[in-house]
Amino acid sequence: MIGLRSSKARPQKQVDPENGGAGHHGARHVAIIMDGNGRWAKKKHLPRALGHKKGVEVVREIVRHAATTGLEALSLYAFSSENWKRPEDEINDLMGLLRAFIKSDIEEFAANDVRLRIIGNYKVLAPDIVEMIEDALARTAHNKRTTLAVALNYGSQDELVRAAQAAAGEGAITAEAIERHLDTADMPPLDLLIRTSGEQRLSNFMLWQAAYAELWFTDTLWPDFTPAEFDTALAEFGKRERRFGGR
Repeated sequence: MIGLRSSKARPQKQVDPENGGAGHHGARHVAIIMDGNGRWAKKKHLPRALGHKKGVEVVREIVRHAATTGLEALSLYAFSSENWKRPEDEINDLMGLLRAFIKSDIEEFAANDVRLRIIGNYKVLAPDIVEMIEDALARTAHNKRTTLAVALNYGSQDELVRAAQAAAGEGAITAEAIERHLDTADMPPLDLLIRTSGEQRLSNFMLWQAAYAELWFTDTLWPDFTPAEFDTALAEFGKRERRFGGR
């Protein structure tokens, strides 16, 4: 595991997650770039589609686990605006997995007080997927335990352009005005960004939100990522000294 900052210890505020706020690690919002499904499948001499299928299983496991850690929000980079460049059959496999995920998991979200959010322009997806998403958003809109934000057809540069245009329509373009129009506007500030598979870049994900987030990288491919490794990342976050530009 490689972090971009030193791990100088600093006690994090202890907050009881049952009463709101961050858990003992101090994080409120974690985002994950889930990378490595294709390489995992290739390593095992399997079709890429099976790598993506295994990746969805890990998503379920991590979402369930994250809800027990005191996090207020978990954001997952599921399908970027650049992913349309992939082969058509792979895109169709991904959309099929998305349909299956929503159908099979919405009841669990509702039962466990998880609010679903979509960031990115999901409305360009197939009409039946859009309908399923909007039904899931409506059914979970009032849930409060934790928020699961799924990035679909998302690109941070596009998000920033949209936010700046909206801010300009209201008057002066300020940092505060842009933040009001981000896809994540009503979510806690991003504390920790995790990327799997050994790559060390943001890939057009949450560029604004990551300005002062801690970054944590692991060589583990996403289908092999576990709740224990998620906890390791949270523990590492809890040791880091966050200065936000100060001393």
